[in-house]
Amino acid sequence: MLGASGRTGVAPGLPAEIRNYEPADEPSWLRCRVLGLLETNHFDDVWRFKRRTDLELVALEAGAVTGILDVTVPAEEATIETVVVHPDHQGTGIATALLEEAVSRLERCGVRTLDAWILEDGAALDWFARNEFVKAEAYLRLHASADEADTAVSARYGLVVSGAVLHARIEREAEMRQRFERVHVCRRLVRELRL
Repeated sequence: MLGASGRTGVAPGLPAEIRNYEPADEPSWLRCRVLGLLETNHFDDVWRFKRRTDLELVALEAGAVTGILDVTVPAEEATIETVVVHPDHQGTGIATALLEEAVSRLERCGVRTLDAWILEDGAALDWFARNEFVKAEAYLRLHASADEADTAVSARYGLVVSGAVLHARIEREAEMRQRFERVHVCRRLVRELRL
């Protein structure tokens, strides 16, 4: 659906290759994703297999995945599901090169906006801002321990609450930070694409 690369060459310092994800990339893709998210607030978003999306790009160095960009495209608005760079290659322009390739393909397909939902990770927020994304909305994401969840959630049907991921309105941030240890502002960042 989203076509082949519009990339015309490799700039110095950028990955040797940016191409569509292939099933054989999965082990390397999973390692890159886990290691790339480890030092972020998404550290516990671990997958055992790759979930499919509409646009799946990888950056490669010596045959190993060093960067990932996955996008879902339900209509004229697309969403970045994963953008991550292996820790050994962060800060080298890989994420930006992946984004440029994705934007080129999305624009050719008539996509008007690209968005992403981001927790409070300074480096990620800075990268999105440098790449023309602006905040559109926000909510709170709470990761409640068993004790915290027990005060906020009531279980039924013989279930016992052992922890929970909860959402709350941004206006309740001060209250939620007093009640829960792990509270994150989750922002929807949007970039308008050129047609």
